[in-house]
Amino acid sequence: KTEAELKVIVKECLKDFPLNNEQLQKYTTFQQPDEEPIRKYMLCTAKGVGFFSEHEGYHVDRVAKQFKLDLDEAEVAVITEGCADKNAEGSSVDEWAYRGHKCVMASKIGERLRVYIENLKKEAKKH
Repeated sequence: KTEAELKVIVKECLKDFPLNNEQLQKYTTFQQPDEEPIRKYMLCTAKGVGFFSEHEGYHVDRVAKQFKLDLDEAEVAVITEGCADKNAEGSSVDEWAYRGHKCVMASKIGERLRVYIENLKKEAKKH
């Protein structure tokens, strides 16, 4: 997805699953506590981007294509595959998506994504 498409998805998900200022601050600084509003918003964005299906879980190939950053697509796929599960314990869909997201964000992908987002914020402040 393009940056413009991602902005639309974020806006729609915030409308459908609003976060208060404190939750939004935590979310945008990658401190994503295991709270229902944050899980629901996260699920909405993951589904909107096409990363997550309520029936299949994470689509490893799509995550790999979107978030290559400066990692090899195959490496991203391996990390994501290791974080994806089939929800054998029968968690709610938002808990399932949150679990995978937290795992990915704790990996090299998360590190690179945080740097990428920080650089975008710095660029935006220059203009």
